[in-house]
Amino acid sequence: MNFRTRCVGKALLVVVGIGVLGVAVMLLWNWVIPALFVGARPIDFLRALGLLVLSRILFGGFRGRGGWGGRRHWRKWNAMTPEERERVQAAWAAHSSRRAED
Repeated sequence: MNFRTRCVGKALLVVVGIGVLGVAVMLLWNWVIPALFVGARPIDFLRALGLLVLSRILFGGFRGRGGWGGRRHWRKWNAMTPEERERVQAAWAAHSSRRAED
């Protein structure tokens, strides 16, 4: 596949994904909120997209957070000696136990 075709395909996928998320937010809002709150009104698609962006800003940010952060960390882990791995695991266990005490 050509680079330009892949870029156009990814851009199209992003646009479709945003549209689907917007419709999902709109449908959920219009289904739940007016039933829970007396004065609430249904929202349209653009307000649903605005609500989606606002919730991402307030609660999630716009960067993905994937546990190990991708292949780079796995490569680093695989390059470690068994002693280094044990030290990392011990440090992680100590860190986890300190967080549990708080």
